[in-house]
Amino acid sequence: MKFKADEIASVIQKEIEDFKGQIETAEVGRVVEVGDGIARAVGLSSAMAGEMVEFSNGTNGLCFNMEENSVGIIILGDYLNIQEGDEIKTTGQLLSVPVGEAMIGRVIDPLGNPLDGKGPIVTSERRPVETPAPGVADRQPVKEPLQTGIKAVDAMTPIGRGQRELIIGDRKTGKTAVALDTIINQKGGDVICIYVACGQRSASVAQVVEALEANGAMDYSIVISATASDPAPLQYIAPYAGAAIAEYFMYQGKHTLCVYDDLTKQAQAYRQLSLLMRRPPGREAYPGDVFYCHSRLLERAAKLNAELGGGSMTALPIIETLEGEVSAYIPTNVISITDGQIYLEPDLFFAGVRPAINVGISVSRVGGNAQTKAMKKVAGSLRLDLAAFRELEAFAQLGTELDAATQRQLDRGYRMVELLKQPQYEPLHFADQVISIYAGTKGYFDTVPVNQVARAEKEMLQFMADEKSEVRNAIIESKELSSETEDALKAALAEFRDRFKAEATGGLVGETAETA
Repeated sequence: MKFKADEIASVIQKEIEDFKGQIETAEVGRVVEVGDGIARAVGLSSAMAGEMVEFSNGTNGLCFNMEENSVGIIILGDYLNIQEGDEIKTTGQLLSVPVGEAMIGRVIDPLGNPLDGKGPIVTSERRPVETPAPGVADRQPVKEPLQTGIKAVDAMTPIGRGQRELIIGDRKTGKTAVALDTIINQKGGDVICIYVACGQRSASVAQVVEALEANGAMDYSIVISATASDPAPLQYIAPYAGAAIAEYFMYQGKHTLCVYDDLTKQAQAYRQLSLLMRRPPGREAYPGDVFYCHSRLLERAAKLNAELGGGSMTALPIIETLEGEVSAYIPTNVISITDGQIYLEPDLFFAGVRPAINVGISVSRVGGNAQTKAMKKVAGSLRLDLAAFRELEAFAQLGTELDAATQRQLDRGYRMVELLKQPQYEPLHFADQVISIYAGTKGYFDTVPVNQVARAEKEMLQFMADEKSEVRNAIIESKELSSETEDALKAALAEFRDRFKAEATGGLVGETAETA
């Protein structure tokens, strides 16, 4: 094969023309101490706080402590392969994660690496893990509801787009279940969901992913996993990575939902790192800035104003309490940062009331602003009615004889408690919730035996969807309960009540005849 001299000359000429001289400077230091997810390095005099550094084996680290003679670095990856004396160099960049549409439907680690075996994530855009929260002028009031599909939540502690609503309770009281139902309820909507599993067991994360896939929710969800077996640094940055990915969509004018499950584990990881870095311990051995650790994360949740696209990021942080101790350090910190809390009580959970929401302690500081007009109308007095029922129930246990009006109030209270129970992975459309709560509060279930309320509700919603769809559609379209719609709803509910009563009586007559 012959080479043509003029061709070679033209290629060399083009290479010379395209050549751009670039000088990359990086300060190189050495590791003097390593272990338990942290390292100390000397020789990095120009390193900045929060800067990303790179070890000689390719592992990344984050400048955490800036000391007089050394830099404390948290290692984002496997620290067992890093030795004393290894080289470490600065990158001049803040820690960032890949963002973009390609992330949707994937399970990733806090650095954006895929964990689901579905191949690499192809995206060119990145976003810093830590960014300032939008200022007051960049926000607008929270007025648009984020439907959870859970009757007890949407009726009594509603969540709005851009709100921060804490889910708090002991372990195994259904905190994750509330968050998952909320994610599943966004199906067919315009909300992108990010679930951050922080310090969970790998098996629990696998179950969450399986549940989301089974319900078709992974089509619009991203799962970030930093399990209990992962190093503390990854558990610490996981919620910030989730917020960064959500912010990318928010600033495009889209709506996002971020679930941080749970921030107790993140605080413990941060405490571990801080103690290893010899930061002074404070209350319960947490460092003094653990409040700031959570506040700068949750402040990033916002409803942006129209000039910035009107996107939103709703945060559902989860906090685990010990023996219902809501006044402990981390719970009180996060309660004071958020716009309300859903408190799940173990006693209610084990009594079969699920979701086990304690209406006395649970609150939404956005309130009726985050409800549709129809829901606001039917659920206005529900919280007070339930609180009064709980007091009456305690009084009735003393064995005192009750007058007829008090007994009626008690009986309706028992039925409302049954009505607010809801199986997991079965979120309800807001129109069905309005119909159910209206029927319960107006006494249409008063003649139904308590143990048959759940079946009656199911049949009623089926009846409304099949035979009275015009009433249901009117509520969906207007999101209001006008006087005409209310009259039609009353007629439909009365018809169903009579039919259900007749069927129940017929069934009992048939059973009696068979027995005889």
